[in-house]
Amino acid sequence: MADQLQLHSYWRSSAAYRVRIGLNLKGLDYAIVPVHLVRDGGEQHTPGYHALNPQELVPVLQHGERVLRQSLAILEYLDETWAQHPLLPADSRGRARARALAQTVACEIHPINNLRVLQYFENTWNVPQPEREDWVRHWIGQGFAALEEMLADHPGTGRFCVGDIPGVADCCLVPQVYNARRFGVDLAPYPTITRIEAACLALPAFDAARPENQPDAPRV
Repeated sequence: MADQLQLHSYWRSSAAYRVRIGLNLKGLDYAIVPVHLVRDGGEQHTPGYHALNPQELVPVLQHGERVLRQSLAILEYLDETWAQHPLLPADSRGRARARALAQTVACEIHPINNLRVLQYFENTWNVPQPEREDWVRHWIGQGFAALEEMLADHPGTGRFCVGDIPGVADCCLVPQVYNARRFGVDLAPYPTITRIEAACLALPAFDAARPENQPDAPRV
């Protein structure tokens, strides 16, 4: 399809990070449209962006006149629209496992630790920063403990989360490990997770999607 892809993204958003990985794995050309989630109260709250996404969240993917929201829905749209490098396995059991792993991150770990939750703690409840960061570490740790069990010694786990081809589960895992490192989570108890992360980051598609490699990342 000739319509240009535009990804409304914030360099450190893990949900946008997932979609950048998926686009890169698919080998698709796309333009980044930066949305600064903090500056001036957050550009996601402006009327123009609200019209694009009433949830006032990133990412949003525009494909011509189509406006796509929610990272997992966007990844599945990419998979259904472009055949190259499938992000989901061909068999129903493999697809169910890949979705379950992806949703463990995207639906269970990430939402209770994202920016708007931490801002609410800070601005409404006046929760000090050390307690906010303890909250993040607790829920990432609990989620990773379950995820490690789901991955370790499972016959469906290969070099990546599902087999030896990176897919939707890896698109979700790597950004969450980035967040864990950012908040100082001890990753020693999760050797399978860190092994898969290392295999992913060795690939150009994952490397190009790293937060520090984005056009809106702060330059030192």
